[in-house]
Amino acid sequence: MLIQRGIIQAFSASTYTASVLLFEATSHFLAGVPVSNAIDGTSGLVGALCAVLFFDEQNPQDAVVIATFANGASGLPSPAPGRVTFVTGYRQVNAVTIPANTLSTFTLTNLGGIPAGALGVVYKAYFTSPTVGTSITLSPHNASDNNAYQSVGNIQVANQYANGGGLLQVDANGQIDIRAVLGNATVTLYTHGYVY
Repeated sequence: MLIQRGIIQAFSASTYTASVLLFEATSHFLAGVPVSNAIDGTSGLVGALCAVLFFDEQNPQDAVVIATFANGASGLPSPAPGRVTFVTGYRQVNAVTIPANTLSTFTLTNLGGIPAGALGVVYKAYFTSPTVGTSITLSPHNASDNNAYQSVGNIQVANQYANGGGLLQVDANGQIDIRAVLGNATVTLYTHGYVY
């Protein structure tokens, strides 16, 4: 086995393969080289440096791209933040009752596949309330204006459910605040992805 450095010349997200120009063979490139599933598809930037593992040194087609990286001197930008990764749905909040006009704080990272350092989550939330007109707001922990972010509701019939979902920012500690507006709200929240 042999590992060589190269430069990504093209990346196909549909076949998860790349064309690679090897440093040792700058007159031609390898086409259709499989890319490791551990590499995020948005990391296959044209011009990115890469590491190619050759299983058989005599067969250049028996290889896989095992890593991509940016060289500071090349000026190639790192992938921009904001990439979404989906994970298996996970119940983060399970039927927690939040008193009327009160905030409750929840930590969403390091649970259910949501890593520390995530900028936000993909979520589904629902709640019920005995009070007609109740809604909930969801925001990053300690936001200056909770109403500037997500809201779910208003309950039209007592004890009815309201559902919502979307992308929600988290604070630097992976926390969010949920506020019950008007009446008590019994809230359940799932995450099924994150923004990094």
